Amino acid sequence: MTSTALDERLDPPASPARRAGLGAVLTAVGIPTFMVTLDNLVVTNALPVIKAELGASLSDLQWFVNAYTLAFAALLLTAAAIGDRLGRRRVFLAGIVAFTAASAACALATEPWMLIGARAVQGVGAAAVMPLSLTLLAGAVPDRLRSAAIGAWGGISGLGVAVGPVVGGAVVDGLNWQWIFWLNVPIGVVAVLLAARVLGESRGPAKRLDLAGLVLATAGVLSIVWGVVHGAEDGWTSGGVLGSLIAGVVLLAAFLGWERRTAAPMLPLRLFSVRAFSVVNITSFTFSVGVFGAVFLLAQFFQVVQGYSPLESGVRTMPWTLAPMVVAPLAGMVVDRVGPRALIATGQVFLAAALGWMALVTTATTQYSELVLPFILAGVGMGLTFAPAASVVMASAPDADRGVASGTNNTIREVGVAMGVAVLASVFASAGSYDSPASYADGLVPAVWTGAAVVAAGAVVALLLPGRRRA
Repeated sequence: MTSTALDERLDPPASPARRAGLGAVLTAVGIPTFMVTLDNLVVTNALPVIKAELGASLSDLQWFVNAYTLAFAALLLTAAAIGDRLGRRRVFLAGIVAFTAASAACALATEPWMLIGARAVQGVGAAAVMPLSLTLLAGAVPDRLRSAAIGAWGGISGLGVAVGPVVGGAVVDGLNWQWIFWLNVPIGVVAVLLAARVLGESRGPAKRLDLAGLVLATAGVLSIVWGVVHGAEDGWTSGGVLGSLIAGVVLLAAFLGWERRTAAPMLPLRLFSVRAFSVVNITSFTFSVGVFGAVFLLAQFFQVVQGYSPLESGVRTMPWTLAPMVVAPLAGMVVDRVGPRALIATGQVFLAAALGWMALVTTATTQYSELVLPFILAGVGMGLTFAPAASVVMASAPDADRGVASGTNNTIREVGVAMGVAVLASVFASAGSYDSPASYADGLVPAVWTGAAVVAAGAVVALLLPGRRRA
């Protein structure tokens, strides 16, 4: 969709000044959203090169991704609450600045631990950007046009997903992997200046920060992911792994108990009394576990197994990654007419079928032509999921709770990404390795089958979403 066409949907032709204002708001929230979405996948095609240059292990590769996603997930709700309290625009700007500075630190890393630490700080900045971008956009758009605006926001997110592997591959081929992160610096500077000029300040109801909930939730998720990441290498019954998994479960149980009792919960459990909100979050979790866990391994397949360069590998993923950019805005426009259940459930079915198809045809000698159709099917499935899921989240919560509702959904999705990378990489490590193309394919196939099974379970759950009449 062109910017002119989008402006016409967001505002009547008779009001050109306001139409330009809404377009500027979409740009101001869209650039930072694109930047933090890009960094979910931009590093994937650089992983084999980073592995060689920094001497990184499989566990390090997982933490290059998970340090970002876990920090992102851990602070989303807190960032949304701080935004409600101190001003959403102010916290949004602070998030862009933190993300930009951390990107420079990533580029300067010379050891795996340094890159992991800088990626974690990137995640802290992204935690302020992602939920508040949607909240700021939703507050600037009339209710009757909100789904179209969210669809455009979903298209921007889809664009970040689409070009991430290609940008990463092109930069690694043309320059070096450090420039993947240097690119964020000028973009971040422009984003700060634009957002400061265009966005208006808004606040939600002021409430006490739930620091105890933050500590319990963060420690619980980190403990479980640490155990899963190290399970295949250290042994699932080893003291460290088993203790970490048990501690994680106990901490998360304590978190839920605390959230029920405290007067100012970080995660208001009452939100989950709305069936649509509960279902869309379960589906978001299974989607992230299955899809992004598979992407982590599939993105490296073309380099490790077939010997392509990072750019050639990124180009070959484009049938998958470009489709959400096209489908997500269209899904946002029609979700109110056809209902979220039809779109999201269909999207999950497409994704599960696509992953199963990939697992079925993947060997050390697989031809690229055999993967094109399942890649396209997976991309369409992702596009059918992004914008309708965001619309369900916004529609399920009252105005005062939209910030925390958005943060909750993003938190669950990012935790799913970290869990997916950890679980599927563990399945990979138990059956294969990086030692040879055949060994990599041996580990990849059962891992992708696992991802397909998780997404299929989410497709069944998605049938509980409201249909057209209730949307």
